[in-house]
Amino acid sequence: MTQLFNTSSSERLNQFLSTRNFKREFEKLTPDASTREYFRIRSNGKTLVACLYPGPFDQTLPQIDVTKLFLTCGLPVARIIEIDYTLGVILQEDFGDRILRELLETADPNKRDELTDRAISLIARIQHATPRAVELESIASKLKFDEEKLFWELTFFRKHYFESLRKMKLDEYLEDGLTKEFTQLSREIEGYARVLTHRDFHAANLMVDDRQELKIIDHQDARLGSIAYDLVSLLLDRINEAPASNWLIARKRVFLSEREKLGLHLVDTDDFDYEFDLVTVQRCLKAIGTFSNQAANAGKRHYIRFIDPMFSVVLKACQNLDKYPVTQRVIKGILN
Repeated sequence: MTQLFNTSSSERLNQFLSTRNFKREFEKLTPDASTREYFRIRSNGKTLVACLYPGPFDQTLPQIDVTKLFLTCGLPVARIIEIDYTLGVILQEDFGDRILRELLETADPNKRDELTDRAISLIARIQHATPRAVELESIASKLKFDEEKLFWELTFFRKHYFESLRKMKLDEYLEDGLTKEFTQLSREIEGYARVLTHRDFHAANLMVDDRQELKIIDHQDARLGSIAYDLVSLLLDRINEAPASNWLIARKRVFLSEREKLGLHLVDTDDFDYEFDLVTVQRCLKAIGTFSNQAANAGKRHYIRFIDPMFSVVLKACQNLDKYPVTQRVIKGILN
């Protein structure tokens, strides 16, 4: 296990800057649900971002590996400027403060669709990088959403939604039923793990720079997964209401078209709809678990507003699949 630092992040950053030609002036940037801390520093009239890990690391750090992979494949992630392995610091490009999620919230419907479709095209480009990930022996090609990982995330959901947030315990029948259904779901989704995924591709992990170009952040956990995984995350993560069916259909078709443009294997639309619904159930329950944990254990109550809308899309996906009756029963009890 990595040894954690005893000194504060600010002290380490001051130490990092003092040995380099940088002013010791920085501002802390607000992380989301990360163990890393981010600071903006100034250098020769420009700004850079310092990412501080909770402990020292070496060259096998996934952020270093995956950044190299993405840049090699022409994907828009921040270039790494400098690394201090001992202090646990990565200095990288600064993409600014304009988060795609915030732009989507204020844009008119046409602009929202245009920005969303541009983000969708990035998902196709990430998937197009799969052979390169294998060729470079990237860590992202050696990890995948397997049954163990998927089931762990669903167990995390069950623990933190019911126990941490709701302070309740399910009866034995429902506990056993969810375990069986979550096992079946995890096993089936593992069979679709065949392309490179970002793993957390939602609108809060996309930036818009000064030239109005989309930039990808928080990509260090990339791994092999379903072709639907990042799309589900983009379209259904952190929603305030379930999206309209026709809008969702249109975005799926944009995605399949973008894949086709890149020469990726063709996917039957009915087969893709089935895979999309499977992933929706798992990914959205996983996200609800994260939100519940953050709300109950980290005091970030703003996440609560996303939970019921995401339960609604999970229920709809279960009904589309005509599967997981215990999961449906539990969610209906929550929403009614």
